[in-house]
This record gives sequence, structure tokens and C-alpha cells, in this order.
Amino acid sequence: MTPTAAFAAFSTTEPLAPLNIERREVGPHDVRIEIEYCGVCHSDIHTARNEWGGTQYPVVPGHEIIGRVKELGEHVTAFKVGELVGVGCMVDSCQDCDSCAEGLEQYCEKGGTFTYNSPDKISGGVTYGGYSTRIVVNEKFVLHVSEKLDTKAVAPLLCAGITTYSPLRQWKVKAGDKVGIIGLGGLGHMGVKFAHAMGAHVVMITTSPSKGEDAKKLGADEVLISKDAAAMQAQANSFDFLLNTIPVGHNMDPYVALLKRDATMVLVGAVEPLEPLNGAGLIFGRKRIAGSLIGGIPETQEMLDFCAEHDIVCDVEMIRMQDINEAYDRVVKSDVKYRFVIDMQSLRETE
Repeated sequence: MTPTAAFAAFSTTEPLAPLNIERREVGPHDVRIEIEYCGVCHSDIHTARNEWGGTQYPVVPGHEIIGRVKELGEHVTAFKVGELVGVGCMVDSCQDCDSCAEGLEQYCEKGGTFTYNSPDKISGGVTYGGYSTRIVVNEKFVLHVSEKLDTKAVAPLLCAGITTYSPLRQWKVKAGDKVGIIGLGGLGHMGVKFAHAMGAHVVMITTSPSKGEDAKKLGADEVLISKDAAAMQAQANSFDFLLNTIPVGHNMDPYVALLKRDATMVLVGAVEPLEPLNGAGLIFGRKRIAGSLIGGIPETQEMLDFCAEHDIVCDVEMIRMQDINEAYDRVVKSDVKYRFVIDMQSLRETE
């Protein structure tokens, strides 16, 4: 076992603080990664504060990991020492169910192993995430990262990026489609960038007029203020696809009204009960509401390659590991454009 510096939450109310953890030795199919950057996801906060239930303390969050390969297992051939790599929300799965066979490990029918707060079937206990200086991961869950991109700004692609890329690809968004991105935050800003790169006509749908100019800088062609009933009515039945990134329960009826016949709105933000929905909005138009969860390993690699081709990264604000508690408070207040990324050198200096 390898001693490793980390930051952890110890209860629902205590601030995150240093914790020494141990990483397993490198097995035949493992990759040991020295972590350089780790993004801060709102899921980290929900888990640290046990807002979704099921948190096992101490918990070391972090599933947007960028680092360099330091050691390879004897059977690993797809990576080399010194290579820039990434690790996202998963570090293992059963590998033999139908979903895993199709490269959809996020829907593993036997329950995948998430990067943190998940039963660790190799080492026992629970998995510890990327708020740490190193990690050991099975090679099948390690991703190649292009050196062409701004490395620190790649980190949130491993969650915010793939969460928005996957539905755009699965619902076959193409050049000329009218695509609405609902909500401009960590997820929404990536949805705008991806849809724009795919050639869609991108509309940022937001409650805040002040976000309009930011959205246009990110690639939106126009802005629709959802509180403006007349503007919403003017665009009714006109969207080919809607990506809904709102992170809390809300009234979806106004957004359903925007969809064309047979079009779909995909939810990626609200992992909680939603307000009652008027079925008429779906029935009179054969419209659809669907959900989407990150992406499998093949699609995540595809997304990273797409980003390298189109020079797409997240808009980030850098912090030290020691500033994580302030960052959590700011995320809850939506006071960041648009993702925090931790420079793990600040933690490595404490080892």
C-alpha cells in the first residue's frame, strides 16, 4: 500500500480537512497516476454533505481527474509512463453485463464502481477520489488526454463534459438543428460549446438576462429569457432538442412547450423529484422527456478526442486544495464561471 495525502469530509457539517489514505499496489492491469488537477463537481458537495444519502465517512471526493502515468502493471500496453491521462466518474464495473458489453459501463447492471464513496471490490472498504495526490485505476477506466489542450481546463470534461456531450450524441444533434441549452452553469456552458461545435443553432435558455452576453461568447446564437412569457410563446414548437441542466426540481411545462413534434428534452441536472407535469404538453405533439447519465468509457474517449479536434475545454477558476471549503460555498451560490479546478501541487507540497 502507498501512503497518499488527501482531503476528506468527516461528517455532514465539518469542513473538509487533510487525511492520509493508502492506495493499493499496482496490479497486472493497473495504472498508477500522479494527479495534477482535479475538478470540483456539485456532486462532490452533495456527497460530502450527505444530501443524497448513503455517504460513508470519511469520504474523499473528486471524479474529474487529470494526471500523468507513473507506473504500469505488467500486462498494460495501451499507456506509457509519463503520458497525460484522465479518470472520470467510474473506476470499475462488472465487465460482463449487456451494458458493459456495449461500452455503457455507467449503466452497469450489477452496479459499477464509482471513483469515490463506492464499495471497493479490490481493496475492500470504499473508493477514495481525486482530492488526493495519486490514484491506482484499472487500465480499462483510464483515458488518453491530448497534450494540445489546456491541461487544467480538461479536468471538468471528465464529468461536466461527458454529461452534456453524451445526450447530444445519443440524440444525434447535427448541423442546422435548433438546440436549446437550459441553464448556464458548469453543465450548461459545456452544452453550449459542444452544440455549437456540432454545427447546431444554439439558444441559451436562462432566467437571467445578465448571462446572455456570456452565453454568446461561449457560442450561443441567441438567448431566450424563460421568465418572458411572450418570448417563450414566440418560440413554441420550434426546438429540435433541449438539454435541461437545471440542478433542482422545477416546472418543466414551459420547456416542453418549446419542443417540436417528436422532439426530446433530456434531463441531466435534477437528480431529485420534479414538479408535477401536465401530460397534455407531451400528448399533443408526441413529445418526449428523457434522462442521461455521463457516458461510457468509449464515448468519454470520443468526447476527449472531439475536444482536442475542436479546441474545447471548460472555463475554470483555479484553487489550492486548502481553499476547497470556500469553493464549496461559492458553488452552492453559483459564484463561479464555470468550474473550480484544484491544483494538486498545493497538496503534494504537504506530503
